[in-house]
Amino acid sequence: MKQGTARVVAVAVLFVAAAALFVAMAAAVASADRVTTVDAAIADWLHRHATPPFVTAMLVWTQLHSTVAVQPALLIAGVATARALMAEHVHPAAVAGMSIGAFGAAVACGTLSFADALPLVHLRGELMQTAFPSGYGLAAIEGLDEVHVEGIVERIRTAACPIYISNINAPQQIVVAGSDAALDTMIAQARQQGAHRAERLAVSVPSHCPLMQPVSDRLEQAMVKLPLRPPSMPYVSNRGGRALYDAEAIRQDLATSVAHPVRWYDALEVMRELGATLFIETAPGHVSTHLVAALFPSIRAVSIVDQGLRYATVLAGRESTSEV
Repeated sequence: MKQGTARVVAVAVLFVAAAALFVAMAAAVASADRVTTVDAAIADWLHRHATPPFVTAMLVWTQLHSTVAVQPALLIAGVATARALMAEHVHPAAVAGMSIGAFGAAVACGTLSFADALPLVHLRGELMQTAFPSGYGLAAIEGLDEVHVEGIVERIRTAACPIYISNINAPQQIVVAGSDAALDTMIAQARQQGAHRAERLAVSVPSHCPLMQPVSDRLEQAMVKLPLRPPSMPYVSNRGGRALYDAEAIRQDLATSVAHPVRWYDALEVMRELGATLFIETAPGHVSTHLVAALFPSIRAVSIVDQGLRYATVLAGRESTSEV
């Protein structure tokens, strides 16, 4: 049997967002004692912010609705997963993170240190929750495209009932952010106009829209003096859905994307165009794995939570496989 040439497997690593991940997060936080070995900064942060009562409370469903609690836990889980992959010689060809996942992506590509990322993420969560403690949130609309959803949004938006597109996850999978009243109207009109799914998400913050501009401004101030390094691999942005190779451009994306829609479908498409043949989603998510499977049937996608680290490393084939 004759051995052929090696086929390179380009691995894209996806870092997850907070929305709809509260149940899976319980498992990630429950193993915090294991995760603390990843970086001394984790141990320090947990010592100061995640005392035993806090960690116990994080396992309670209601507490997991707190963006202040969830965001640092997502960062810890994502970075721990990425470093475990790299320890198995799976080196990403590109990284991207949905919403808060962008900070994990920035750590993984070497632009942002983990020690700097943790307090930033904690600040981000505090600012977001303080800005809109109640009366606002997100809703998912499926079965209508971006132009259609934007048309409804523009018709119902008022100063008293603000609403905006927040995420474009797929051509007909859109998330909107706004006041409770505006979201109720949006859901009703979307259903009337043919959406096969229109419902609230278990998130109380209207993220990734102009309502978050004050949060973005504060993050820019907090990041202005942080030392950043050029990325060691392409970092695919939230805000523009394009590959970034400059540390300052990544700084802007991290600080400002909270006030702009996440163009996740564009980001996934860019990673595919960059040559990704395997998408690996970090703990504790699997939403993007399902998205990739639906959008790009010829490309493999694996969730660490669902299939495990060993399965992901076997698929990656330590970056290459041999064809007979």
